[in-house]
Amino acid sequence: MFTQQIQFELNMAQKLPRIKKEMSTLQLNPPEGISCWFKDGNDFTHLKAVIAGLIGTPYQGGKFDIEITIPERYPFEAPGVRFTTPVYHPNIDNRGRICMDLLKSQPTGTWKPTIHLSHLLISVQLLLSEPNPNDPLMPEIAEEFLKNREKFNATARSWTAEHATKSRHLEKGLEEPDSKRRKV
Repeated sequence: MFTQQIQFELNMAQKLPRIKKEMSTLQLNPPEGISCWFKDGNDFTHLKAVIAGLIGTPYQGGKFDIEITIPERYPFEAPGVRFTTPVYHPNIDNRGRICMDLLKSQPTGTWKPTIHLSHLLISVQLLLSEPNPNDPLMPEIAEEFLKNREKFNATARSWTAEHATKSRHLEKGLEEPDSKRRKV
C-alpha cells in the first residue's frame, strides 16, 4: 500500500506540470469553439469541456459538454473522453462514449504522448462534424448516415436543438462559470 502511494505521488508529480501547461494554453489560446477547465480546482485529473458544433453541420449552434479523465499514466495513456450531452452520431453511443482511434493507446489506437489536450479536443470536434460511418459505435445511425443523409441531418439537428442549446445548458446547470469561460 505504501509503495502504491509513493508511485501514485511520483506519477502525479511527473504529469502535473504538463497538465497545468496544457490547461494554461487552453485558457490563454483556446481553439475556435472549444473551452476546457478543471472540474474541481483541487483535482487535476477530471476536466470539463464544451465543444461548439461547427457551422454548416447538423450540430451548428450546439454546445456539447464533455468529461475528460486524465489517467494515472498520462501522457503515456490516452485520456478518457465522453460526451455528457446526448448526440445523434454514428461514432458516439448513448452513454457518450466515442469511437475514435486517437482515444485508444497504442498498439490498437493512435494516441501518442506527444498529443496535447487541445489537439485531442480539436479532433473530437472534427469527428463531430465529419462522422466516420465505417467505424461506428451505432451501426443503425451509420447506415442512416450512408443511405439517407437528409434524415440523418434532420435527426441530428433535432437532437442538437433539444440537448445542446444554450437554454438547455442553463436549464441543466452546466454552463461554465464566467470566471473560467472563454467564448465558444
